[in-house]
Amino acid sequence: MMLDQLIKEQLPTLIEKGNIRFDVPLAPYTSFKIGGPAEVFCQPQNIEELIDILKVALSFNIPYFILGNGSNLLISDKGVDGIVIQTSALNQLKHEGNFIEAYCGATLKDLCYFAKEEGLSGLEFASGIPGTVGGAVFMNAGAYGSEIKDVLLSSDYLEPNLDSLNSLNPIKHLNANEHNFAYRRSIFQEKNLIHIKSVFQLQPEDPNIIAEKMRSFEEKRKEKQPLDLPSAGSVFKRPEGFYTGKLIEQCGLRGYQIGKAAISEKHCGFIVNLGGATAADVLALIKYVQETVYDRFGVKLETEIRFLGKE
Repeated sequence: MMLDQLIKEQLPTLIEKGNIRFDVPLAPYTSFKIGGPAEVFCQPQNIEELIDILKVALSFNIPYFILGNGSNLLISDKGVDGIVIQTSALNQLKHEGNFIEAYCGATLKDLCYFAKEEGLSGLEFASGIPGTVGGAVFMNAGAYGSEIKDVLLSSDYLEPNLDSLNSLNPIKHLNANEHNFAYRRSIFQEKNLIHIKSVFQLQPEDPNIIAEKMRSFEEKRKEKQPLDLPSAGSVFKRPEGFYTGKLIEQCGLRGYQIGKAAISEKHCGFIVNLGGATAADVLALIKYVQETVYDRFGVKLETEIRFLGKE
């Protein structure tokens, strides 16, 4: 049976609601503005719908991918087989005392501005990071000397197996010290867990002071990063003892271009889409940068962005 027929049989209500579509181009759902179509594209409106989708995927061995804001991602020009689950509707934010509960699909920008309005400080560093709460916890996102782990109290998640999803209480809980946080890593990557929501522990502060901190961080980001062009953020992890952008610049690669993908003139740690770049352009440029930096400095650059889809 074809996948679209299977999904129509198994999840007819979600299709009727328009929460499941087929052959949906993914470029508009990524910050790179690159990517072919998802075979099945799902936008669950609540956790129950998410669980229903996951049960079908697991029951029929259909590959699936959880997509947030697509800000640390390069998607194949040929698209993605299986199911892509996009979480933008799962975006609730709730304030109680010095804590904010944030669901996976909420953007970091919305979370940070919500915290400011509620007079809670600690998330200012994240206000310019173009991702979702789920992606930020998954990657332990950070900037300007701070990381998500510094303010996270707990998370709820789903285990990707049918026994757990069919149990009376499929939603599991992690305390802060159970996240196995490291540089751009967490237990969510290690065990392929599905983030649902997190609670952040913050400190009371005058909203005007918080706003000024956020403005300062955002100005630094505008000054140093190519925010005027589509990108996926920092392409490479920082190698120990080195600065990635400086290594690339010292190789004379500032502005170097393959197709419509280029090393940013503003920050050499970024690859930007000049308009019409393909995933193949970006991958070729990544490989060229890695080889050039290794040949000159003996440093192996590992990618921070993730690749998704058909080779």
